[in-house]
Amino acid sequence: MTQGRNEPVSSERNSPSRRTVLATLGALPALTATTSAVGASGAAAATAAATAVVDPSARRQTIRGFGGMTHTAWIGDLTAAQRDTAFGTSEGRLGLSVLRIPVPENQADWSRDLATAKRATELGATVIASPWNPPAHMVETFVHGTQTNARRLRYNMYGAYAQHLNDFNAFMRNNGVNLYGISVQNEPDFAQDWTWWTPAEMVRFLRENAGSISTRVIAPESFQYRKNISDPILNDSVALANVDIIGAHLYGTPFADFPYPLFKQKGAGKELWMTEVYYPNSSDSADLWPQALDVGEHIHHAMVDAEFQAYVWWYIRRSYGPMREDGRISKRGACMAHFARFVRPGHVRVEATANPASNVYVSAYLGGTSTVVVVALNKGTSAVSQQFTLKNSTTTGVSSWLTDTSRNVAPQGTTSVSNGSFTVTLPARSMMTFVTA
Repeated sequence: MTQGRNEPVSSERNSPSRRTVLATLGALPALTATTSAVGASGAAAATAAATAVVDPSARRQTIRGFGGMTHTAWIGDLTAAQRDTAFGTSEGRLGLSVLRIPVPENQADWSRDLATAKRATELGATVIASPWNPPAHMVETFVHGTQTNARRLRYNMYGAYAQHLNDFNAFMRNNGVNLYGISVQNEPDFAQDWTWWTPAEMVRFLRENAGSISTRVIAPESFQYRKNISDPILNDSVALANVDIIGAHLYGTPFADFPYPLFKQKGAGKELWMTEVYYPNSSDSADLWPQALDVGEHIHHAMVDAEFQAYVWWYIRRSYGPMREDGRISKRGACMAHFARFVRPGHVRVEATANPASNVYVSAYLGGTSTVVVVALNKGTSAVSQQFTLKNSTTTGVSSWLTDTSRNVAPQGTTSVSNGSFTVTLPARSMMTFVTA
């Protein structure tokens, strides 16, 4: 668990203690913690790197999207303009294609996030939903370690709870939003402020009740991608048959724990989503540079090492999130947009040289039959001369976009491609996206 999970201000209505967030920082410039990056033209000599080879024929996971959470009850809704910034794909937009919303325990609150969900849907985004608590009458208290008022779903209410989730799905559908999936429980293994589930209880619900849910089922959403929470699902054929998406959060999860061999072994036909995180913390401004590049590296590892099909941030609009409180895209958001705007739902990750030089990270994606998207990150303090080779490609050029200390996803024009290869300078402490013509 990262230190930033416990945020210091508690002024937000009904928000649990570890979901309270920093006071609004207002309009902030990019906060540069170190010397400026080399410009796109390369004011200093660039270090040569090994060729990054992209093989569009070596296909990996299908991408469902990149997104974030809105939770009107806790931090207020996005404005109309902020919705368009979040889910639009043109210049100056984040390009998010997944929206996560809560499932309120009370039906009277079900319309809280509807406006944003409808607009996200209109802009082509997928909507998923996660509950923090069942309706109060379905819950009982028990002793969980030192917690004497812990909550859990009553065993005789499992069927009623499945119906509750169905009813929310139907409400959203009747109001113009078809949920792509609904979760059984948000973070059942870190639930001091909401409802606990043991792995055995989760498996029982999936075996006996989840089959009646009328949209895709997401489980278990462990707060730290703890495999002891999801392994029992994968190891139970009946429970697994009633799950469509293995969902996980990545709070404090080391990169070494990103791969999931058991999912590769037993998860055929299932999807693997990262459904909540903020990174690297919630205490710093999202405009702190070059720290914001950590977001780009985190997404890279989530795509390449974990092979997640979706990457979903916590609050979309927050001082530490992809959108600042004033509605402008932050530096963290710009790094996320290098994926979100260009790697669209249905793209397939393909093999690429992931680490062609120290502090350089590369991933690649295929859209349709021929469009290749390459996302490259240089966290080093020196510019890097990077050659890319696209196997069996007939493209003649790539368009590119750049984020560095002074620019956010700024168009850089077109670079010629010869015999499938092109060479560019990756400025120090920068992120670039390349899209074939």
